[in-house]
Amino acid sequence: MLVIYVLSALALAGPTVALVSRDGTGRLPAMGWNSWNEYGCDIKETDFIKVGQLLISLGLKDLGYEYVNIDDCWSDKQKRRDPSTKEILPDKTKFPQGISHTAQVIHSLGLKLGIYSDADLKYDNCNVPAQFNDQFQYSPEGLTTDAPTGYDWGTSNTAKRYNAMRDALLKQNRTIQYSLCAWGHAHVEQWGNQTGHSWRMWGDIMPAWEGKDQWSWGLMPIVNQASFLWNTTNFWGHNDWDMLEVGNGQLTIEENRSHFAMWCILKSPLIIGTRLDTIAQPVLEILSNKELIAFNQDPEYGASARPFKWGFNKDGTSDMLHPAEYWVGTSVKGLHLFMLNTQNKTVRMQARLSGIPALSDDHAEVEYLVHDMWTGKDLGRFSGEIALDVAKHDTAALRITTIDGTTESVF
Repeated sequence: MLVIYVLSALALAGPTVALVSRDGTGRLPAMGWNSWNEYGCDIKETDFIKVGQLLISLGLKDLGYEYVNIDDCWSDKQKRRDPSTKEILPDKTKFPQGISHTAQVIHSLGLKLGIYSDADLKYDNCNVPAQFNDQFQYSPEGLTTDAPTGYDWGTSNTAKRYNAMRDALLKQNRTIQYSLCAWGHAHVEQWGNQTGHSWRMWGDIMPAWEGKDQWSWGLMPIVNQASFLWNTTNFWGHNDWDMLEVGNGQLTIEENRSHFAMWCILKSPLIIGTRLDTIAQPVLEILSNKELIAFNQDPEYGASARPFKWGFNKDGTSDMLHPAEYWVGTSVKGLHLFMLNTQNKTVRMQARLSGIPALSDDHAEVEYLVHDMWTGKDLGRFSGEIALDVAKHDTAALRITTIDGTTESVF
């Protein structure tokens, strides 16, 4: 058996042990495309082959989008498993030559194939047998739990199920990126880093700015949760805030920009969930923003950006309509300031340099060069404060360096 992973101690704010692969798989957030948001159960092999080809022709593969992910409904739900091998059987109508053929075609394009399954006796995590339920419950939506103080969620049945799946994957002779989906339950952020490379932190996403529909949530409730749980992400392990809805529903261009920017700076996996064969050029340009992708995939700084000022609310306020608006992060390119306008109007957003964490102590007396990550152009020299008009539901994405464009003496 080829040993492809090791458990390694890392200096993380949250988890202290990570699942490390020798070839680097899982070190950075995954990038790719997933079928669920636009196709649901209406899938077939040719859909995925076409997506692979489009990732190449649209230039997305060159930007790092490499996974073509088959979501739910690929299996034969009547026959379920091969009686001899116990392997899950694919739906022969949708995948007449089997999943292995689909994988061969995707691999021939220089891409990787992902597939939906989960740590359960059947094939998905939506129907967990009663004997595998947790003794205590934790709800990320309300941050409520009935567990005693100090309870180790790594000993929960949820953790045990995912660890069993991890162990089975580790026995394979190839590297497999393992993305967990427990929807933030069982405090997965406390043990997920020892189990997989990313872990869902919240309920399912929907293409709306705010609100909730059954078990699906708009963007602002998710960002609100991230405002408090941003610090359990680093190299080898990432909070997953769900697939991208960029290009879906009735999201405006500004809302699409904010959605993409926030997922990039949170170091969430970037998994496209819109149709590529009919993608609009403005949407493609958002998904292709090289500077935001570079922040997400930074080789030296693995931590998420963090909020430092709430703006609309008092700092530390939990508000599913108006989460933290001012965020700061670091990359090899410099210090980054992100200002999210959660209001339903254009707002003059201001950040005092003296209030931005990580700037040098002499920031009040120094001019800095501020660069717009959306346009790729410098906005000019700023001192004292950075003030910009930000459109309704848009996000200003800025890079701060010294006047000559270097990071020296900035942080």
